Amino acid sequence: MSVGSCIILFMTNELVSSVYTFICDPDECDSLIQLTSSDGFGFPSGVTELTCPCGRKTTLVSVEHATITSLNQTKEGNNMDGMTVENLPLSDSEKYNPDQLVTYKVISGYSDATYNTDKVRNIEWELHNARTNSKAVSSLQNKISLVKDIITEAYADSDDQDTLRTIAEALEIELTREVEWSATIEVSGTLTIDLLESTVDDVEQEIYDNLYVDSQNGQIEIVDTEVTNVREN
Repeated sequence: MSVGSCIILFMTNELVSSVYTFICDPDECDSLIQLTSSDGFGFPSGVTELTCPCGRKTTLVSVEHATITSLNQTKEGNNMDGMTVENLPLSDSEKYNPDQLVTYKVISGYSDATYNTDKVRNIEWELHNARTNSKAVSSLQNKISLVKDIITEAYADSDDQDTLRTIAEALEIELTREVEWSATIEVSGTLTIDLLESTVDDVEQEIYDNLYVDSQNGQIEIVDTEVTNVREN
């Protein structure tokens, strides 16, 4: 419910007045409006009708008595024919409205985004549950990673590899391990140089710059290569 903190004062001195509280359509506008009027101005007791800024007729929910100070004691406002309108600042609690409707963007992977409308209180719970679920998923992933390390270390020497394999399959763990390796390859070949048009001035540097190693096996990853001992035979 949005709260309009607009107080209308009719007075010329300190008067005993009435505070009327109205609400607008909770399914469409959901506003709460308070109107304060002084008896001395001749405002009839028992205000029963008020039009919301949205254009709808509001519903009177309560009437309370209040004492209003004179105009020279009120906060500065616009004085129009004895009427002062005060726009009082909203407190944090008044700014917060758990029943306010909010339209927000929902991103779903690579599909087109959608727009949902819901109350603030429901969105708060969704955010809370999302944070809780994210923490739970992170914790479970850390535990699964620890189980993977245990199974990987014990698998080769285990007498019950079937059980370890079943546990790995249940947790969708790939039973793999990374092995760091190094190798020396002796490479020989030919380099054709056009004596009239070639830009190759240094054969050894040409090989250093252009010779590289690749793997034809997808399981072998070439991390680094170094060409050394290039010589012209």
